[in-house]
Amino acid sequence: MRRLKPKWREGRWALLAAVGLVALVAALPAARLWAGGPSSYSPVVITEDFDQTMARMKAAKPEVMKKQMDLLQQRYDLADRPADGVTMSGGKAVQAGVRVKLPDGVTWEKLAEMTPAQIKDQGLWPQGFLPLPHPNHAEGGMVFPKHHIDEIKKQTDIDLTRFDMDYDLPTHFLPEYPPPMYLNTRLDLGDVSQGKVVTIDNYYELFNGILNPKQMEGLRLLVTPFPQQQFNQTEDRRSERPHRGVTCFDCHVNGHTNAATHLVGDIRPQEFRHGLDTPPLRGVNIQRLFGSQRALKSVEDFTEFEQRAAYFDGDPVIGTKKGLNILDRGSQVHFMAEFQELLAFPPAPKLDVFGKLDPGLASESELRGEKVFFDKGRCGECHPAPYYTDNLMHDMKAERFFKPHMINGRMASVDGPIKTFPLRGIKDSPPYLHDRRLMTLEDTVEFFNLVTGVKLTDEEKKDLVAFMRCL
Repeated sequence: MRRLKPKWREGRWALLAAVGLVALVAALPAARLWAGGPSSYSPVVITEDFDQTMARMKAAKPEVMKKQMDLLQQRYDLADRPADGVTMSGGKAVQAGVRVKLPDGVTWEKLAEMTPAQIKDQGLWPQGFLPLPHPNHAEGGMVFPKHHIDEIKKQTDIDLTRFDMDYDLPTHFLPEYPPPMYLNTRLDLGDVSQGKVVTIDNYYELFNGILNPKQMEGLRLLVTPFPQQQFNQTEDRRSERPHRGVTCFDCHVNGHTNAATHLVGDIRPQEFRHGLDTPPLRGVNIQRLFGSQRALKSVEDFTEFEQRAAYFDGDPVIGTKKGLNILDRGSQVHFMAEFQELLAFPPAPKLDVFGKLDPGLASESELRGEKVFFDKGRCGECHPAPYYTDNLMHDMKAERFFKPHMINGRMASVDGPIKTFPLRGIKDSPPYLHDRRLMTLEDTVEFFNLVTGVKLTDEEKKDLVAFMRCL
């Protein structure tokens, strides 16, 4: 028996060491180190007391947000400078001008004359064209603009505040709030939300008599809070109080978007996960690809996937712990999808039935911009009328222009294939690109002018923006 004691002691110390490692990893966000290497899974058993976690993250929050705000100031001109006479469909001013800052001594014309290799070798790719990190990329998760947090708190007493970080972009670069809601079945009604944010508290009074019973139930589910990775009852939540959860319409407000951000769930490790710009649900009935890597082929697939995995950073294991909401495919999923497919694009009075400009209504600049869009600019090859999407994915290979490097916890490298989002109603849904890196349509034109190499003139760029504001 004596000969067994040393081995027993070794086993005991190995066990204690393992317990210590679990305690260390349990406090870290998803896809961090596990047993000396990266893991695809979030830690399920948390050993740090919630009050300790919250105190630690609250103390770190000012530095976290300063780092992100310094990055934004370094990249962009963030002034509130609206375009003359241009508004979103509900009346909010549209921001004007190129906001991405250029390196010293460089012009857009000079960059357009250089090859991708020259721009890369000389380090001249504008910082605002690099991937935009999440406000706290190492932690990730859903983050909501303050005006949405305030409205939901007022209506439902649900607090979407995170104690570890805040939303980062200025309000004037975000979609209008609340956004109008248009229904394909009742376009005669205009904004069926009546200027209100649709929630579980008011959906019935707003839509009873407009929707059929299945659609009413689908809408109810879309505004019902369900547990989510950061907002739930567990000790590894990021809300101060135990939480009922979030709703689909907390990001897709009124079936549109409030530009809430998150990280995609389908990439590991953490530093390679793309930041996410919440896309509008307007016009979802004409779309055929869903999910951050577009692996889902129907609105029903996407609706079910969101509650089973996307709400939990793509980790259904931890979703089981936090309160996975498994929807019934034959009823609930169908009802939710049926309502979503009613959501219409905003009015575009200058477009004809083919989705092209009516010459009798459009300005000369807008008509010139349409020609640039479909000819020299080659935009129409991926964004054909009438809905301005080809329902495909394309890889712009922006990594040709810069060397991979870390930015606030985000590895700037390849984006890979990105879905062609519809451009109908595009002026209503800033910021742009899949990760919010472009603040204005002018920024977007400059970005694609370089990555496609079409070499537009200043006048052609202005006309192209004028045309896209008509869509």
